[in-house]
Amino acid sequence: MSLSSSNQPTLSQARSRFTSSSIRWGFMWALWCAVLWGAWYVPGSAVWFEAPYIDLSYDTNAEFLLAAAVLTTFNAIAVLFFLFVWNGVLGKWGEYLRTIRQMRYISKWFFIGAIFGGPMAIFGSYLAMGYIGGAFAAISALMYPIIGATLARLWYQEKITRRAALGIFIILAGGVTVYAPGIIGELTGTGDAGWLGYLGGAMAALGWGIEGAIAGRGLDVADPDVGITVRFTAEVLYWVVLILPAIYLFTDQPVVDLVVATFNWAAIGWLTLAGVTFAFCYVSWYKSFPLIGVGRGQAIAALYGLFAVIFLAAFTLDLPAWNFLAGLVLFVTGGFVMYTENDEVLEVVRAVSTDSKTTTAHAANS
Repeated sequence: MSLSSSNQPTLSQARSRFTSSSIRWGFMWALWCAVLWGAWYVPGSAVWFEAPYIDLSYDTNAEFLLAAAVLTTFNAIAVLFFLFVWNGVLGKWGEYLRTIRQMRYISKWFFIGAIFGGPMAIFGSYLAMGYIGGAFAAISALMYPIIGATLARLWYQEKITRRAALGIFIILAGGVTVYAPGIIGELTGTGDAGWLGYLGGAMAALGWGIEGAIAGRGLDVADPDVGITVRFTAEVLYWVVLILPAIYLFTDQPVVDLVVATFNWAAIGWLTLAGVTFAFCYVSWYKSFPLIGVGRGQAIAALYGLFAVIFLAAFTLDLPAWNFLAGLVLFVTGGFVMYTENDEVLEVVRAVSTDSKTTTAHAANS
């Protein structure tokens, strides 16, 4: 009795230190994701100004859709290449093979998530970048944390405290403050068919929000480094085996010519930069979910909007306006509100369901 009483404070302190460390790492991964995500918009926007994409006439929406589809395919292949390198460095190729074979209990979540994250979110974002611009593409997806947090709450009862909700609201208000004047300018400066770019932006927000919720479920039973590699394996298969062949067979669009023409130093260089930034952005994103939850991970990662403005301004030499500084204050304030939440609250952010435990047991026994 006396021994148990004397050990209790030590165990409690160790658990508290572990929880604090996990939460700190969760926020660090989410913040690192935001930096790399913001950097991704520079090569993602620049490749539209290289051959063969700068030479297309874009007389029809079909040309825009084809260009975005081919760029998203190359983006997915580049990301998967760097993820394979990352897993090789970590010595996780064996874990990758074991995970991808567990389609029924594990891989299905990442294959489903890839549908929303790839052909919907990333394709929509490339469409928005090419049709309207990188700044719009960045802001158009800033609502995705609300979708992800709501789905995580409804699906697997992830807790959203009032303080977390307030932080999410402040961060999103910062995004609106930074980009609203630009969006109004874009609205008045685009042609009659500008709806396609805005549809792409909406697809990005919806797709990334849904993917985050699905990834949160899959990461209950999978390693984040391996899980994200399985997810991009699925996306590459969707584009290379299904979508591009379908475009070739059922339309008269020059998909093969565009793919071949993309193999030039300038385009491949930008796409390689896009691949390395997005690969490690996604690694950081997935690593943050088990540590701080989908809602908080997505909300902190939404700071990418701020970094996108910084990187695009440095690249284009266009200085930010007053609304950037106002948005900066809101971004930092929202992140501070979430980061300073009580550790005891963050510790119980996930209410893992019986179904999840059953899935884990099945995966372990397979």
